[in-house]
Amino acid sequence: MTAALQNYQARMRRVLDHIDRHLDADLDLDAVSAVAAFSKFHFHRQFTATFGLSVHRYVQLARMKRASYQLAHMDALDVTEIAMDAGYDAPDAFARAFRQRFGQSPSSFRKSPDWEPWFAAFGPLDSARSKLMRTFNSDDVTIREVPTTRVAIMEHRGSPATLGATIQRFIAWRKARGLHPGISPTFNVWRSERNPASPADYSTDLCVGTDQPITGSDGDVKAGEIPGGRCAVLRVVGYTDNLEPAALFLYREWLPASGEEARDFPIYCQRLSFFPDVPEHETVAELFLPLK
Repeated sequence: MTAALQNYQARMRRVLDHIDRHLDADLDLDAVSAVAAFSKFHFHRQFTATFGLSVHRYVQLARMKRASYQLAHMDALDVTEIAMDAGYDAPDAFARAFRQRFGQSPSSFRKSPDWEPWFAAFGPLDSARSKLMRTFNSDDVTIREVPTTRVAIMEHRGSPATLGATIQRFIAWRKARGLHPGISPTFNVWRSERNPASPADYSTDLCVGTDQPITGSDGDVKAGEIPGGRCAVLRVVGYTDNLEPAALFLYREWLPASGEEARDFPIYCQRLSFFPDVPEHETVAELFLPLK
């Protein structure tokens, strides 16, 4: 039964990867069921039972998530182009659907996104993807000596529902400084759980590697460093919005069995590729657990 279940889950995971890779294609039931090699007469019920969403709803949310990222972070794309990429024949149909879901028009969202309704809207999508979250084993973890990295830090303190606004300010600041992700490494330092008992206690630092001086004119950005030393490193490929399961594996399973002891610095990650530059199942991040 275990082998059969793993095979079943692998086929379903293949469907999610196919959808994310082909968001611009015609993702009808025939095409998607064929990817998993399931009967189209049963597949829609199988998909809904597994993920809690219909195929159609999943595709809608995945396309809309990409569209919202493009609006917020890719100024070179106009709204008409984004609407067509999201599967809409006309910008006004896209605008109606966008406003219904987020309470803002696409142009208003581009100028000043309200991230709390956005965060809530994609809860079902995140939940669906977590159903088949990849599992890890000790062979996935390596111990690496890492150098000290000087960074510019923008702190986020408060509800994770407002993290999008902090990310947007951070991206704008690093763009103005010429700190492109391709040449300046991106880190997140987690100073709380992903879902603390009180959302107000959520705490994370957004960091970019740089030797540039940070002055008072940089607003809420400050200078700091990620200390060097031995780290347990776990590489995660795909759906890297939620790295909590990977972090819990390091703390709950790997660390007690390893004989190692954690150093006095928070767990952090380096983001190596980004959505929507690559499909979500191709995003890559490495988690670093500092060791003594």
